[in-house]
Amino acid sequence: MNTLISYHNDPKLKEAIVAEMRVHQKADLIIKGSYGRENGEFHACAVGCAIHSMNVRLGKHYPTNSHVSYEEAIGVPEWLARLHDTLFEGLPDKENTQFAVDLLEAIPVGINLESIKWKFCAFILSESIERVLALKDISDELRKQVVDAICGVLKLHEEAIKTGVWNTSVAWSAESAASAASATWNAAWNAAWSAAYQRYAKKLLALLREAK
Repeated sequence: MNTLISYHNDPKLKEAIVAEMRVHQKADLIIKGSYGRENGEFHACAVGCAIHSMNVRLGKHYPTNSHVSYEEAIGVPEWLARLHDTLFEGLPDKENTQFAVDLLEAIPVGINLESIKWKFCAFILSESIERVLALKDISDELRKQVVDAICGVLKLHEEAIKTGVWNTSVAWSAESAASAASATWNAAWNAAWSAAYQRYAKKLLALLREAK
């Protein structure tokens, strides 16, 4: 698999896509809950409008619900397209339409974005540890088990950030340890996610803007 390079190292590509997204924003075409619908004009969510923008500017015909299209069209990994989608849907109205544009604007030109994923996950994992420690309705033994599992996964991400290499064998071990505490961990994760879209969106944009 070829390494993805954001905007295919082409500043003009970024400029064109962001400009087209601003057209969608100004015309109030960015909406929640739809990858694309025609009602005189095209309306869609962040991903739908982003892919529509790619189609308009690149002369393509990507399905507007195809997150993986970001990879071929603008060199942005599918996982970031899915974050674009999820955070947009969870943010308050107006704020979410600005985020739809801001994410594409924040992505720097000409870099591999994989380290952003590791840093963003490390941020969420650190918050998850704090939330599990604050849970009242679990035993101390289970709390320790869950925190130890999250710490193992966090350490894996921190090592990847430091070395630039994802250790697959260690990842399998961390996943195995985490699965033993998955019910409680998932409850803490979901509670954090549903309550923290604004914080996560802000962090993701900051990581992208700081990336080199």
